[in-house]
Amino acid sequence: MQQTGITTLASPAELPDWARRAVNLADPRLGAAALFASDDFFAPVGRMLNPAPAIFIAGKYDEHGKWMDGWESRRKRDPGNDWAIVRLGAKGVIYGFDVDTSHFNGNQPLAVSIDACTSTSDVVDRLRRGHWTEILPRTPLGPNEHHLLPVENREAWTHLRVQIYPDGGIARLRVYGRAIGPFAEIDCDTVIDLAAMENGGTAVSWNDASFGSAVSNLILPGPGVNMGDGWETRRRREPGHDWCVLALGAPGIIDRIDVDTRFYKGNFPDRCSLQAALMTQTTVKSLADQSASWPVLLPEQKLKMDTVQSFTERVADLGPVTHVRLNIFPDGGVSRLRLWGRKAV
Repeated sequence: MQQTGITTLASPAELPDWARRAVNLADPRLGAAALFASDDFFAPVGRMLNPAPAIFIAGKYDEHGKWMDGWESRRKRDPGNDWAIVRLGAKGVIYGFDVDTSHFNGNQPLAVSIDACTSTSDVVDRLRRGHWTEILPRTPLGPNEHHLLPVENREAWTHLRVQIYPDGGIARLRVYGRAIGPFAEIDCDTVIDLAAMENGGTAVSWNDASFGSAVSNLILPGPGVNMGDGWETRRRREPGHDWCVLALGAPGIIDRIDVDTRFYKGNFPDRCSLQAALMTQTTVKSLADQSASWPVLLPEQKLKMDTVQSFTERVADLGPVTHVRLNIFPDGGVSRLRLWGRKAV
């Protein structure tokens, strides 16, 4: 029997710069998955990777007890601790974690540590016997809190082992980093989305993301699922226009641009343009300051609502570029941006 009551939404984390300029490698939309948990009696481990903020529903119960939005193990009555294995959505370098115990108040773990490995297999028995490296030492956890924990190790990993001590619940696990693209294995004639998140693309800078729609949504795999799964700015009441800067996964030559406004009907931009450059200085401030004067990759184009528009004929031949600036006029929402091209020699 289920009873429902007041629903409470977790407050967003106040992210440090190393997280704001990264992607969540544990996002299921990128292909991440929870493969195993030593125990998830109260709440399945897969909930821990949900990209939506954690919720709490007062009075909601299931056959195991209080319904919780996250991963929660039962109270441990024997030696040891609980743990879970997570496959990242893409092999990547990890900058840090958000171990979020929102709504877990008295039932959160005392501490967490995280190990990492690189594997081509998702078979749990093989992973359990594999070589694991501790990248986050045992760290205390508090109740109902975002724990933003940086990582010094800069190797690339595919899988994580999340260890909680001794038991309890984690609402969400965010793994902030950057994917390592496949460019070393492909030739210069292969057409690829140079800005895709799974290929190492990242959002670097932007002037507005007022509706909580992350700029990085633009480069997620697949089509958006609704109007909240894109980048949308506030209604502009002053002169000017909105913009964002994206870093490509590797230097490349762009031949085709897809601008996807699916689900944006009364709030899509009137027009868009793109600029691009080959940058060696990659500090956030230098990119933001210089991007307005970059060469034009695509001159202003009229946009349509709720559709995918492809542009090829007016894409300028700028040679290899590393960064792209998307301008939208004057404001609005874009679901996805695809930058098709070939890696530079």
